[in-house]
Amino acid sequence: MQRCGAGLGWPRRQQQQPPPPAVGPRAAAMAPPSGGVPPGLGGRPACTLLLLCYLNFVPSLGRQTSLTTSVIPRAEQSVAYEDFIYFTVFEGNVRNVSEVSVEYLCSQPCVVNLEAVVSSEFRSSIPVYKKRWKNEKHLHTSRTQIVHVKFPSIMVYRDDYFIRHSISVSAVILRAWITHQYSGGDLNVKWEENLLHAVAKNYTLLKTVPPFERPFKDHQVCLEWNLGYIWNLRANKIPQCPLENDAVTLLSFLYASSGENTGIVKKFLRFRNRELEATDVFRQLLKRCSHFIHAYVFVVSLASLDISFNAASVFKKIYFHYNDTDGYFIIGGSRYVAGIEGFFGPLKYYRLHALHPAQIFNPLLEKQLAEQIKLYYERCGEVQEIVSVYTSTVQQGSGRPEACGLRNSYLDLQRRYGRPSTCRAFPWEKELRARHRSLFQALLEMGLVTVPRSQNESVLEVGGRMFEKAVKRLSSVDGLHQISSVVPFLMDASCCGYHKASYYLAVFYETGLNVPRDQLQGMLYSLVGGQGSERLSSMNLGYKHYQGIDKYPLDWELSYAYYSNIATKTPLDQHTLQGDQAYVETIRLKDDEILKVQTKEDGDVFMWLKHEATRGNAAAQQRLAQMLFWGQQGVAKNPEAAIEWYAKGALETEDPALIYDYAIVLFKGQGVKKNRRLALELMKKAASKGLHQAVNGLGWYYHKFKKNYAKAAKYWLKAEEMGNPDASYNLGVLYLDGIFPGIPGRNHTLAGEYFHKAAQGGHIEGTLWCSLYYITGNLETFPRDPEKAVVWAKHVAEKNGYLGHVIRKGLNAYLEGSWHEALLYYVLAAETGIEVSQTNLAHICEERPDLAKRYLGVNCVWRYYNFSVFQIDAPSFAYLKMGDLYYYGHQNQSQDLELSVQMYAQAALDGDSQGFFNLALLIEEGAIIPHHILDFLEIDPTIHSNNISILQELYERCWSHSSEESFSPCSLAWLYLNLRLMWGAVLHSALVRTVSPVEIWGCVLYAPSSHPTPAQSSSDPPAPTASPAVTPATDASAQDQPTLTNNPEPRG
Repeated sequence: MQRCGAGLGWPRRQQQQPPPPAVGPRAAAMAPPSGGVPPGLGGRPACTLLLLCYLNFVPSLGRQTSLTTSVIPRAEQSVAYEDFIYFTVFEGNVRNVSEVSVEYLCSQPCVVNLEAVVSSEFRSSIPVYKKRWKNEKHLHTSRTQIVHVKFPSIMVYRDDYFIRHSISVSAVILRAWITHQYSGGDLNVKWEENLLHAVAKNYTLLKTVPPFERPFKDHQVCLEWNLGYIWNLRANKIPQCPLENDAVTLLSFLYASSGENTGIVKKFLRFRNRELEATDVFRQLLKRCSHFIHAYVFVVSLASLDISFNAASVFKKIYFHYNDTDGYFIIGGSRYVAGIEGFFGPLKYYRLHALHPAQIFNPLLEKQLAEQIKLYYERCGEVQEIVSVYTSTVQQGSGRPEACGLRNSYLDLQRRYGRPSTCRAFPWEKELRARHRSLFQALLEMGLVTVPRSQNESVLEVGGRMFEKAVKRLSSVDGLHQISSVVPFLMDASCCGYHKASYYLAVFYETGLNVPRDQLQGMLYSLVGGQGSERLSSMNLGYKHYQGIDKYPLDWELSYAYYSNIATKTPLDQHTLQGDQAYVETIRLKDDEILKVQTKEDGDVFMWLKHEATRGNAAAQQRLAQMLFWGQQGVAKNPEAAIEWYAKGALETEDPALIYDYAIVLFKGQGVKKNRRLALELMKKAASKGLHQAVNGLGWYYHKFKKNYAKAAKYWLKAEEMGNPDASYNLGVLYLDGIFPGIPGRNHTLAGEYFHKAAQGGHIEGTLWCSLYYITGNLETFPRDPEKAVVWAKHVAEKNGYLGHVIRKGLNAYLEGSWHEALLYYVLAAETGIEVSQTNLAHICEERPDLAKRYLGVNCVWRYYNFSVFQIDAPSFAYLKMGDLYYYGHQNQSQDLELSVQMYAQAALDGDSQGFFNLALLIEEGAIIPHHILDFLEIDPTIHSNNISILQELYERCWSHSSEESFSPCSLAWLYLNLRLMWGAVLHSALVRTVSPVEIWGCVLYAPSSHPTPAQSSSDPPAPTASPAVTPATDASAQDQPTLTNNPEPRG
């Protein structure tokens, strides 16, 4: 915890000063009235006290304000020591040039110092004038020096056209002192050090003038008449302070805190009113911190708390000073301390202590959600108690629970005369059994391991068993039909702490997947899963707050808290060889070429790669090892088999990539025994072949094992020049830790630059550091940008292996034709916010509209294509699909040509020829393209001033972006347009000449057949379709429209 006043530089303590001597009549003339505040303090005595403490003077605020202090040791008091210094200010208030008479006496060669120090609203102890001179000849003689002290214009004059921001000065102190040249005083010595060697010193307070009582400055400059007139209109206008509220809403919605080292990062803006900002800062500097915080907190396993507390009452005997606009606040955990497990919010922070605690009003807006959370944990308390008693009884009892449901003569005799059975020993009432029927059924059918274990582990194991049972049902042929029957098992599994079940329930209720859609229950289970640190639940919460959808408020800081939690776990998960994980691959169901190469261990592609790898093909060995190590391309993770191929390729071939991969495996001991000597030998061999990853690996070796930072930096600089992002990140670490050779101390700026370069190369840890810099805004090169921080953290979180496992199961089910299972897993993946799963789910719903309509409670095609177009780097076909939906209207959505044009324009900007084609057809139909869309497409309206010119430009771009070598719809449309223009020119020239009425009548009769309307153009074979896009899936079978063949989507 930071102390109240951190950031203020207090001077070192000096020797105790003797009592001050009596002050002469000169200083008495400058003394303020007795008992009052010295004039010129501007109503801020607290600021002056701070300033005087900084100056290490102890003035009397009574009659005497000038003070001469002798610093002679007590042993020398009897010796005649005549050094003194006085000064007289002829004008007691601050002027642009103030005349000061300095009278002094030196017993030795000395240096006389004069300094003016100012305290303003926002800063204290600011030197604004300094002067010093020597006295070597006139010793033991009183001397007088007239000094003209010049103060800055911003503290002397009013605002005018040239002085735009004058400052309100709270205190001005004029101080002077004498130092002997042979005792540490000299002209070259710093002012602070010179003051420490003073033999006599003096100070006085000058009277300050409020800003609106100051005169205007004569700049000796004539303004132009218009500028002078405008300024005179505003010259005497007194500015009004804007209305501002000191209550800051830190959190408006519930935050599910997992108790880990992530939290919500908030930063306060300065008050627009500078006086309020000064009040805020000085209140925190001079008073015990007593800011009030009001929050609702629900701590897991404790109770719901309504907290309204005073910071000073919580931290007993701790006094701290801080500026709440300096640095940032974190709600929850941080890199330095873990958070609290539970839910809390809303949260308000009162900056100025303007209200009494009884006046604070912070209502809980989500009362229904809070009530549902309370009911959930009450029910889960019962479930956990039942499971705990059951598991402990099974471990200690003599009978197996499965026998309780059987009936035979031997068991009847045992019940009558033997020990009570396990089932009869349970203290459960009939009402409790009826309330948890599915739980008791699952427990009786479950074979538990009876080894001794903790209560939490036993409860979690039961939850996992129930979840596996539910998933097994959902994976059947009619799995979606089984959802309503597995919901009770998922609820019990969630209560047991197995929060994968919580995420399933959240998705079921939010999308209405074969259950009545209930967004409140969806929020409940999503928050519960996020609090339990379930990765998919946290990503779901992060995505909903990032987009502000499904009744979740738009809150980028809250979104970052969820995404950063999963992003920090992603690199750790990737290096974990256990668990349900798979490599996250961008595989689109529209791409037939990628789908063809998906395989399994017994698939043709895998068997062919294995055959080639056995023959010694280095590329096949590397690809096979990567597929097995990361679980790519449909192959299950098998690190042991992967390492065999790495070893075979490294030892039998000269391929540097295989040599490097095997060296890394040996260094880290992943699936094989560590062998540092062989690993280093292989790493050097790969580096000698020019592999930049191996050069970086050598730097990593010398950094980690040899602690030779100079050599590590040498290799990393070389690898960085070769374009290795890992090397960029490692160089950033050296600067961050302050161990870069030859550069002392930490350098966060250079570290941030290297992290940013690594992030641009796809480095995960570098991306995490960049997101942290953007959310805190502590570096000038990374200005605070919460939205950008979320984008970077989301990018890393979506590489998590647990999400990849769900996506892979959906893809495998799709390839196998298991539509129920494919729809289930793609819905689970799409709700986390990953774009590729959203477009794939929309594609499935287009292929099987009957399945989507029967089981989903949302408009699947509209919802997920709409979600996808708001993502970073959304595919062009998603924009085309949304353009079609806006053009034709979809279910409850009416036609919207403006949004349709925007979608097609975005597809065109991404280089999709279909986007240009559709825009051109809209113009053919009479639509008007807005000027901002033309600017968006970089079409100059001054050059292309009419629709014909714009059509020509659009068709030419369509043709240039088409990937077809032969004639395409774009080229045919361009040709057809030019033929029409040529025919129009022929008609025009014919009409200019004087022709017979018969010829004119013939031209008119011939014109319609040469100029078909957009509605008729579909009957003309060489022309493109008049429809601007694909028809909806429901009508696609009824139409046969020629379309662009390079469009990845199937067309009617």
